[in-house]
Amino acid sequence: MSHPLDTSDLPARVQAAVDTEISSQSRVLSEIGEELTPLVAAVSALLRGGKRLRAAFLYWGYRAGGGPDTEAVIRAATAMEFFQAAALLHDDVMDDSDTRRGMPSAHRRLADEHAAAGWAGSGDRFGIAGAILGGDLCLIWSDELFATSGLPVAELVRARPMFDRMRTQLMGGQFLDVLESARGWDELSTDQRVARARTVIRYKSAKYTIEHPLLIGASAAGVSPSDHAALSAYGLDLGEAFQLRDDLLGVFGDPTHTGKPAGDDLREGKRTVLVALALDEASPSNAALFDKLLGAPDLDEPGVDELRATIMASGAPDRVEQMILDLNVSARRALHTTTGLTDQGREALDALIDVCTTRST
Repeated sequence: MSHPLDTSDLPARVQAAVDTEISSQSRVLSEIGEELTPLVAAVSALLRGGKRLRAAFLYWGYRAGGGPDTEAVIRAATAMEFFQAAALLHDDVMDDSDTRRGMPSAHRRLADEHAAAGWAGSGDRFGIAGAILGGDLCLIWSDELFATSGLPVAELVRARPMFDRMRTQLMGGQFLDVLESARGWDELSTDQRVARARTVIRYKSAKYTIEHPLLIGASAAGVSPSDHAALSAYGLDLGEAFQLRDDLLGVFGDPTHTGKPAGDDLREGKRTVLVALALDEASPSNAALFDKLLGAPDLDEPGVDELRATIMASGAPDRVEQMILDLNVSARRALHTTTGLTDQGREALDALIDVCTTRST
């Protein structure tokens, strides 16, 4: 089949729904005053572009379950994009990230506007506060979009528990990521480190990126319990593979493609599977290097290069690549145990396996 993100003109239709929602919510906020314009502009800038994966998985979960191609399912799918925007806005604050998709992150953009206007107080605190509130707005708008999507009431009732589970578990996963960085790994074995990192992946990324949007769409369409379970296994394995690829790109990716400075994950001190495997049986000198440099806020390019070279020499990237391949195989196997999906939907979900894990951004 054609590329599953292009079939049915999905990205353009989702962007049109994003633009319509931003315009509608801007009118609501206009009652407060034009002072809200910079906040809405920061959110709008973040919502332009992106891979639209979460929208695609809700859409294809619905279509695979026999649901029709309507503007209602596009609006429901667009709710996933606003939910992701909320996560990204808050993520960038927590990680102190300066860029997102090649542009200043929202809190940096608002801090710059504060400085340009010569306002009182800390520009950084102003930017952080604005980004947090922007993320909260996206959470509200995501809920509104889903509830008013136009899907039949019975379908919304079937899908709502998974929608609510997605929102709650992501927040838990975000906190787990923060906790993991704070409590460290010093007393853990490699297997324990990998297990902890994979738990963070599951709840911070894999579920809300693939499994939950997919199951929201499939639940709305009314798939059978056995197909629901198979899609859950597919989504969880593929979601983990997606994040493992993201972790590799966070260290070795080209900033012109990823939109973020190379080595940001190393500066942020992310306790990833890649780092856990790089530390497996590390020499005392290499372990000391990680203790010194991983998470250092002033980590410069030579330091990033040194860590990157150490990770490469450890063989950890190859081990992560094998994990991605294994997860792809298990995701595809789970998908093809389904019995009640449409042929077009199953083909699209099969094609999305490679889309998610063979990528440079």
